Formats: sequence, structure tokens, C-alpha cells
Amino acid sequence: MKKIINGTRYDTEKAVLVGYADNCSRGVDSITDFGYWEAGLYKTPRSNRFFLAGHGGPASRFAQSAGQNSWQGGEDIMPMNREDALTWAERWLSTPETEKHFGDLIEDA
Repeated sequence: MKKIINGTRYDTEKAVLVGYADNCSRGVDSITDFGYWEAGLYKTPRSNRFFLAGHGGPASRFAQSAGQNSWQGGEDIMPMNREDALTWAERWLSTPETEKHFGDLIEDA
């Protein structure tokens, strides 16, 4: 998936996949649920920018307008700053995946 946002090209084929998640069994019961989504957190190799790329149903963050108060499933790329990417990773990715890419932002208790 590719998208240009504010003059910056985000491309899942050229970026590094930090981790992948979906909300099945963590908010929805099946992939047929309108709120279902799946997404990958990516980091661009040159500028180390983070972005979320995924798809989901008509009640997910990836929904697209289908006209007057009507929504359909869709896909999108959403740039994230490093702190928001860490927050997403803490919620949806494993500890090793999170530590690998955000170790300098994590402190011991």
C-alpha cells in the first residue's frame, strides 16, 4: 500500500514492519464484525517516520464514507509521531517488538 501525505510518500513495501496486530478477540468477536481491523506499524528506512497501514470494517478507524451517513470498510495509511507509535505498540505488540524499536523511550520501573 502506498500513499502520499503532506508531500511524504509512505510505502509498506519499502518500510520496515515493526509489528502487526488485529482486534479480533480484543474488542470484536470475528473478522465479520463491522468494527474489525488489522494493521501493521511501519517505520520508514531513511527518515525513521512511523505510520500505521491497515484495513477494517465500516465501524473501524479505516472506514470510508459511502454517502449520506453511510460507511463501508476501507484501508488507509496514517502517519504517527514516535510517541503515538510507542503507545500503539505498547497496546497491540509484544514486549520484544516494542523494545526493539522504542528501547530508548522505555525506562525501568
